[in-house]
Amino acid sequence: MARYRLHCIGASGNSFKVALFLNCAGLDWEPVGLDFAGGETRTPDWRAATNVMGEVPVLEVDGRHMSQSGAILLWLAETHGVFGPTREETFEATRWLLFDNHKFTSSFAQHRFQRCFMPEPAHPAVLAYLRARTDSAFSIVDRHLSDRSFMLGERPTIVDFSMLGYLYYPTEETGFDLAATFPAIDA
Repeated sequence: MARYRLHCIGASGNSFKVALFLNCAGLDWEPVGLDFAGGETRTPDWRAATNVMGEVPVLEVDGRHMSQSGAILLWLAETHGVFGPTREETFEATRWLLFDNHKFTSSFAQHRFQRCFMPEPAHPAVLAYLRARTDSAFSIVDRHLSDRSFMLGERPTIVDFSMLGYLYYPTEETGFDLAATFPAIDA
């Protein structure tokens, strides 16, 4: 059995963030797929045994279950000494991780979900609201990346892993053409 087990689903950009880190760091891990659409993460047994919050990803290591992708990335970077911020970068890393969670990924993921996964089409006003929030957050990050390769400078860190979680989904699914609208993010 692998050292790390990642309880995840393919449609989750938050799961992807952690999976990508584990791969790039060369860590021994295996995915544990879930029947998310069937409600597995909402059952009392799953919540009691795996994550009381009922969300993925969950990183299982040595009998411990850790949730929230940003917290998992911080723990992995500190534990393995890779992709973490330097001491001088810690404040900026935390600031951008919180921005990602609150605005960047949050609005984009909700827009994608409402657009693609709802049983009934989302109300146009809801999609417009989420699109405007996403455009605003993406504009901030695009400007920030206009003179640097990565969020904290010239090397990838957990901030980059966190922020790119949902960016790899196709334009047809997200409704955003990153190359045309946000070239620095796309790069």
